[in-house]
Amino acid sequence: MSDSIDVIVGDIHNEEHKQAMLSQLDFYMQDPMAGQGKMPQKLAIEIIDGLTNQPNYLFFLAKCNGEYVGVANCFINFSTFKARQLVNIHDFSISPLYREKGIGDALMKKIIAYSKEKGYCKITLEVRNDNIKAQNLYKKAGFAECVPPMHFWELIV
Repeated sequence: MSDSIDVIVGDIHNEEHKQAMLSQLDFYMQDPMAGQGKMPQKLAIEIIDGLTNQPNYLFFLAKCNGEYVGVANCFINFSTFKARQLVNIHDFSISPLYREKGIGDALMKKIIAYSKEKGYCKITLEVRNDNIKAQNLYKKAGFAECVPPMHFWELIV
């Protein structure tokens, strides 16, 4: 029997969706690539409060056989060069037990289809340079390194 994969657009006001997003985000934080450890309850509350008040927040949830197994937290931004909106994938994660089962492909296809339907000009994301599995998924979906290549910088304030 093959697995049934479904991807939905999440609703931050739907309790089930909120809990699924937080659960998947917790898996993501505990992954060695993230290196954050288990999500503290206080942080979960702050995340929900912050995202609920973020009008450009958009998220997708992947389900396999009815169980939530993946999340993509995204933000709608604006390209001044194209004068159109774009989607930035901020978090993209599949539950460890469900990796390499086509969940990531399905989640990415939904984000792409949604973005095309809405008329967004592009989808952006950042990926660690040592996360080869994620890079392979993104390449398979059609992503490529920016030309010219970009660096992701930060200033902690």
